[in-house]
Amino acid sequence: MKKFCLGIESTAHTWGVGIVDFKGEVHTLINDTFIPEKGGLHPALVREHHLNNFAKIIDKALLEANLSIKDINLVAFSQSPGLAPVLKIGALVARMLSQILKVPLVGVNHCIAHVEIGRLMCKIEDPLTLYVSGGNTIISAYESNRYQIFGETLDLAVGNMIDSFARDAGLSHPGGPKIEKLALRSKKYIQLPYIVKGMDLSFSGIYTAAKRLIESPDFNNKYNLNDVANSLQETAFAMLTEVTERALAHTEIKEVLLTGGVAANKRLQQMIQYISDEHDARFEVVPLKYAGDNGAMIAWTGILRYLSEGGHEMTETIIKPKERMDNITVPWRLEKKT
Repeated sequence: MKKFCLGIESTAHTWGVGIVDFKGEVHTLINDTFIPEKGGLHPALVREHHLNNFAKIIDKALLEANLSIKDINLVAFSQSPGLAPVLKIGALVARMLSQILKVPLVGVNHCIAHVEIGRLMCKIEDPLTLYVSGGNTIISAYESNRYQIFGETLDLAVGNMIDSFARDAGLSHPGGPKIEKLALRSKKYIQLPYIVKGMDLSFSGIYTAAKRLIESPDFNNKYNLNDVANSLQETAFAMLTEVTERALAHTEIKEVLLTGGVAANKRLQQMIQYISDEHDARFEVVPLKYAGDNGAMIAWTGILRYLSEGGHEMTETIIKPKERMDNITVPWRLEKKT
């Protein structure tokens, strides 16, 4: 008899519900995304959106999976990291479901979940992972029973930086795909700040410089928005590629995984593919459906932790908005290694 986990993703704008069985088959994945009318994400508005919609999204997920709520054997939720007001909604709903159904509850680290759903979907065992999204920019790999961070952003996440610039340029949310299309129309490169400090990256300087370009008297005279978009992408992605390649050379890992919402960008894929080939490493991109924030990745990672350690006590389910992935043990990987 199959066992099912219902996973809830609620770290930022997405209220995601995924239902996955204990063998790793995804039975449903439903995302409900808050899109601001203007500006960035306002946690209070996102919170209200999730509160108003969580029940119908859970019902929709169960209906699509052809399951009853009574068929759920485990509940998992995104416990860290993320926007505190939004994480609280996911935790609240997960605790409620766990208590009503009398089933175990597991809190999941969102960043680790991105790696684990990638390992599952791409059938990849031990990758160096470049995780790039609106909220995170991390290069990590498994070592000493944790996902160690080899490089990360010091300020803005690359996805946030691109979306912020897109808003300044008058493009609607989400900005990433629109910037990618504009960049394809240009071969011109305008020099922007390239900031790599050791193994870490800084994107605030690129953002400020690109914004100044579109506010300059030279805009639409010496260059246009296509040129700025191209320069923004090339600079940011070259930085990501440099740090990823250095981590690859250091670890000598033979698998590279690209995940997160920005992983959909074909130019970034091309650049990471190139360095992977140079190091004779297998390169995989997590399918778009699973690369962005979703409940299936939370459900699957919840299953892995539950099978290794059992469920969490209610006192262990307090949200941790700033928790790092390298602070958390990964017992299911340890079992595989031994």
